[in-house]
Amino acid sequence: MSTTQSERLRELLEPLVSSQGLDLEEIEVDSVGRKRVLRVVVDSDEGADLDAIADVSRALSAKLDETDAMGQGEYTLEVGTPGAERELKEHRHYVRATGRLVKFQLGDSDELIARIITVDDEGVDVEVPGVKGRKPTARRLAFEDIAKARVQVEFNRKDKKDEKDMEEEEA
Repeated sequence: MSTTQSERLRELLEPLVSSQGLDLEEIEVDSVGRKRVLRVVVDSDEGADLDAIADVSRALSAKLDETDAMGQGEYTLEVGTPGAERELKEHRHYVRATGRLVKFQLGDSDELIARIITVDDEGVDVEVPGVKGRKPTARRLAFEDIAKARVQVEFNRKDKKDEKDMEEEEA
């Protein structure tokens, strides 16, 4: 049974990332000219701040240096987080995106933009924003009906904490 370099790297690095309190989301090895780049994407339920990224980067670098997992050639290690418009693939991704606006590509090629309200083992409950003054509507999406889902960036969305603070100031 043959395993790819990415699979071998995942087996080597995932326990180390987990020990740092993070989830290993992606591993990608790219060739850039004569050099190779190892991109490692990590995250957690609370997010990963710069200190956590730096800590896990140092730990991964040390582990890679003591093994021959990347071979003898030069490579660059890049460690980061999934980014603002992450694709939702795992159940935990949907849970982490609760409260966020998501663009869903549904199995029948329909698109839907809605806010995730709750997540369970079978699917997600979402709120579809109202159009032209109409009230938002609730909808249930089963995971099996979702072909693709990606978090959308919202530049002027008020955070629930901000709304609560504003209500307290008005009172």
